[in-house]
Amino acid sequence: MRIIGLDYGAKTVGVAISDPLGITAQGAETIVRKRENQLRHTLQRIEELIVEYDAEKIVVGLPKNMNNTEGERAEACREFADKLERRTGLPCVLWDERLTTVAAENVLKESGVRRENRKDVIDTVAAVFILQGYLDYAANMNMQQ
Repeated sequence: MRIIGLDYGAKTVGVAISDPLGITAQGAETIVRKRENQLRHTLQRIEELIVEYDAEKIVVGLPKNMNNTEGERAEACREFADKLERRTGLPCVLWDERLTTVAAENVLKESGVRRENRKDVIDTVAAVFILQGYLDYAANMNMQQ
């Protein structure tokens, strides 16, 4: 069973895909749109990825504040997840994404990716962190049962 992980932003959506066993997450792509509220192309591309990878679940990063409160971006992510669930019929899980972009930035710096090139891949790397966090949690919960 493959799972799609998404890092939903104002103008981009980073996409990650799990392996068929649901153990590891790999970066797939970054979907770019011109305006925040223009989601038609974004939703269509996610549907194509669902079919291409035979995905059965979607994990959407939920950007919480460090004090565990939610702001405007979190509300936008909830709305996006609701739209995805209605449109695709797949379950959408919201996953706390605090510090994933910071972690992605650090990995890219340590890997020697130049600053001007980081913006092209940071959302995809953040999606990998989001999805991998979910996969690790799910595996741990299965081990405890």
